[in-house]
Amino acid sequence: MTLGAVTTWRHLLVWLHVTSSVTWMSTAAALAVLLGLSRTDPAAVPAAVTMAHHLDTALLAAAANASATTGFVLAWATPWGLVHHWWVLAKAAITLGQLYLGIAVLSPVLDALARDAAPAPLAQVLGAAAMAGAVAFQAWLSIAKPWPRTPVGRRTRRLPRAGTPLLAAGVLAPVADLGLNLLTGFPTPVLELGVIVTAGVARRRAITRSARGPAAVDPAAPADAAAPPARRRT
Repeated sequence: MTLGAVTTWRHLLVWLHVTSSVTWMSTAAALAVLLGLSRTDPAAVPAAVTMAHHLDTALLAAAANASATTGFVLAWATPWGLVHHWWVLAKAAITLGQLYLGIAVLSPVLDALARDAAPAPLAQVLGAAAMAGAVAFQAWLSIAKPWPRTPVGRRTRRLPRAGTPLLAAGVLAPVADLGLNLLTGFPTPVLELGVIVTAGVARRRAITRSARGPAAVDPAAPADAAAPPARRRT
């Protein structure tokens, strides 16, 4: 593993996170516009709700999954951590809330609207607009990085970085799941879920190894033979 490879994959991961997040935001805004059109123009109802449903299934869901996956991998693969900075924790909470809103609330209603060619209720329009606004707020959080560290972050030493395999998996899994989405016709984030779990487990193991320090490598060694813990290079 070379430093150049790690940097390249990390840059690709950040790029994919930004791209998928912008796609998620713009598609949610397009949904709000189309659903709003279905409420104001009776002649456009069938086309508007059908296109909104297609955008949701073919693009928004895939972009949301990719944005969430790359965001969690970035949190667990870099010194920022997931629960060590309030702005990162806020982004994670908003992402999970948006995924629940999209999967459990908005998508089933869109399915029914497209099937019945019915105008969208106002709540559906507001929900899509709120989703776009929430992603825009997350973008501001990423840029401004407001608020201090969390209590967990104040108690924790600098977190370790992940290596090339995890960073590469964070990039390749969303791309592969997008291919599955195109083949099956509906979102299939199988590999992305696997990468999120793997990243979380890898981060926990890395923190455990870091906490043990060099002196804990051989617990059977006599105390006077153990070298003092070396300062980790950051």
